[in-house]
Amino acid sequence: MGRTLRIVDVFTEKPLAGNQLAVVLDGRDLRTEEMQRIAREMNFSETTFVLPAENPAHAAKVRIFTPFSELKFAGHPTVGTAWVLADEGLVPDGALEFVLEEGVGPVSVRGVKQNGRVMFWMTHPQMTFGEVFPHAHVASAIGVDDSAFVSDAPAQIANTGNPFLFAALRDERAVDSAVSDQARLQNLLRDHAHGLFLFARVGSHRLYSRMFAPDIPEDPATGSASGPLGGYAVKYGLVERAPKVSIVSEQGTKMGRQSFIHIELEYGESPDIPSRIEVGGSVMPVLKGELL
Repeated sequence: MGRTLRIVDVFTEKPLAGNQLAVVLDGRDLRTEEMQRIAREMNFSETTFVLPAENPAHAAKVRIFTPFSELKFAGHPTVGTAWVLADEGLVPDGALEFVLEEGVGPVSVRGVKQNGRVMFWMTHPQMTFGEVFPHAHVASAIGVDDSAFVSDAPAQIANTGNPFLFAALRDERAVDSAVSDQARLQNLLRDHAHGLFLFARVGSHRLYSRMFAPDIPEDPATGSASGPLGGYAVKYGLVERAPKVSIVSEQGTKMGRQSFIHIELEYGESPDIPSRIEVGGSVMPVLKGELL
């Protein structure tokens, strides 16, 4: 029996840009091994499988696979799957605010209608900061000089479900000069982080970003890293702290798949940890077919 398959581009308002996502709308009766093989066949950074929610108050359960492994949480698969569920009319009462069950737990999403389309936002889990890495170690891994880094912003792990190592570089040119090398990245990150996220401030609330991982040479849009990216940028003074902070991160431009990820932060008593993080963006439909 065939299963409906949707392919969408996430975090873009133009088709054939942003981050590609395959969504299998009925993952029931598929074994984990079969899901993994389908994700490898799709060969996108992620493929999602929609299942009935365990909690009847939630819209769906979502399992997320890279071509090599299953993830507990990821950004563009969450935003893209939410958009597909709404577009297919699979959310009860046509609601644009609902909850998806992922490996990390319940993830709230909300759709906002604007300019004739629906932009979806996802709420991130609580943010934490982790280990600090010497700039020299990161520089060696990506082939840049130590002087490329913002001196008073240490390379540090931050996490809202997936740990990433963040490093602030002095400008857009320095970010684009970095090279993704699988062996060097594995040696740098080991079991500490999912990937290395490089960025530069290019405006008061705009960032220019790239993300490398050992199993993904470069990712065009990384939603799960963009939430903690905002918290990191505020913590080290690259974006001014305020009760509410709005940031746009441009990613994927160097690799020809330009993406724009919107980040909303709210701050309360803690000067470093946002009380709320949301990441959002537009989704463009590309293909609808049948998985045989």
